[in-house]
Amino acid sequence: MSRSRGSLWRRLDRGRLLAMALWALPALSLLPLGVLWLWQQQVLVFWLAATAGTGLLAWGLDRWLTARSRRLIGHAADGPDPDWPPSADAAWQQVEALAAGIDPAEWPLDDANRWLELGRRTLETVARHYHPRAEQPLWELTVPHLLLIIERASRKLGHTVVAHVPFSHQLTIGRVLALNRWRTLAGRAWNLYRAGRLVVNPANAVLGEVWTALRDRAFGNAQQELQGWLLREYVLETGRYAIELYSGRLRLDESPDLPSAPDLVVTEQRAQAPVEPLRILVLGQTNAGKSSLVNALFDLGEAAADGAHALVDALPATGAVTPYRLTRAGLTAALVFDTPGLDGLDVDDEGLNEAIASADLVLWTVAAHRADRAVDRERLDALRHAFSLRPERRPPPVLVPLTHIDRLRPFAEWAPPYDLAHPDGEDAHAAKTRNLLTALAAVAHDLAVPPADVVPVCLAPGRLYNVADTLWSAILARQTDADRARSLRCLASGRRAEDWKLLRRQLGNAGRYLASLPERWLKKD
Repeated sequence: MSRSRGSLWRRLDRGRLLAMALWALPALSLLPLGVLWLWQQQVLVFWLAATAGTGLLAWGLDRWLTARSRRLIGHAADGPDPDWPPSADAAWQQVEALAAGIDPAEWPLDDANRWLELGRRTLETVARHYHPRAEQPLWELTVPHLLLIIERASRKLGHTVVAHVPFSHQLTIGRVLALNRWRTLAGRAWNLYRAGRLVVNPANAVLGEVWTALRDRAFGNAQQELQGWLLREYVLETGRYAIELYSGRLRLDESPDLPSAPDLVVTEQRAQAPVEPLRILVLGQTNAGKSSLVNALFDLGEAAADGAHALVDALPATGAVTPYRLTRAGLTAALVFDTPGLDGLDVDDEGLNEAIASADLVLWTVAAHRADRAVDRERLDALRHAFSLRPERRPPPVLVPLTHIDRLRPFAEWAPPYDLAHPDGEDAHAAKTRNLLTALAAVAHDLAVPPADVVPVCLAPGRLYNVADTLWSAILARQTDADRARSLRCLASGRRAEDWKLLRRQLGNAGRYLASLPERWLKKD
């Protein structure tokens, strides 16, 4: 029965093809007749020259459009997420290299198994980066997370196809398969027509073959570019979600309804991240000006704590890590942590190490008139080393307020502002400017920080300088990096809370299921 039905469909297809050929025959006959008329009018050579010229222009335009489309696709592709931890940067480079090396001919769009193979290869690339010692790194993930990656990558790819491929929302897979079947039949008929034309009119046949080659090249390039673009987007999106997973940022969502925004993961992670103030940690040696700096920052905004300002005395006033809430326009709600002097604390001080581990921005105060910076460098290197061991976190940006600049030589000179870009002159003001530049360069060298991260300030009563403008602008300029550090810190703590929440729900559901088993068995009996 099925064979007779298939034979009937083939006869119908041939009949339709014959009907199409009869409809097209009058139009096709115009080409050989037109060439014959050009030859009779003795203008065939000019027509051939014009045809060759337009063909070359079409070839050049096709090459230019192909190159331009590649550049546009490259620019349109999403880059690495700036909120990713540092460990994700190298993984994303490997994903990009895999996407760039794809040959569309090796990955046909109508072969689902090849698409699954390409997705698996992408996941393995990311998994091997995060688990280089595992025998099968791909399986270092849970089944729910694997299903979540497939769902979200497919959804994002669907949005991309709808946004960039015309009529993709209307062209069904069945129509594509039918077009491929008709294309095969039409190709056979076209080959017969080409053979007959070569016998009847060789000149016309040669010109037709040149035009067909140019046309097929143009359409072939366009099809290849589209297929290559789709494959690259598939790899990039799969790799993006794989990095979200293996870096620990992809969390299981309790709600089955997922948003359809293009930046799905970033939006979800930011929405799920706990709303917590920015943590600004003030570090430095004793009498470096930490508490004075905290007071100066609070004088610019509004402070809220037990005793709204930090106490300043000749002796160190801070005996423990003390938080103060700071609110000011332009800055995310922040907690400023004043700390004891580093030179009076043990390296293993638990309170200080906990504050450093949870810092989003560090203000490392250094006195300009003191050269004993070995303790600062040792503790700063320890901070860098601690965060290098935690690739899932971004280290907090470090800003160095250079305090006590009024105590630089000449001591009696204090006439701000000091133009560090023009330290020329022979007077005391120029000498102070040059000494300030020297101190700034020395601190940048001793602490191994960029000179742009060292901000000279004066915090002495009645001599407040460079705080409200330069230092505050530098803090705001680093707020984006600080927010990224805070986001990863909050996600890490939220992930631990989510693990416990999921475990409680799983145990509850499993317990209810086990409790219902006797009743189910009785019903079966």
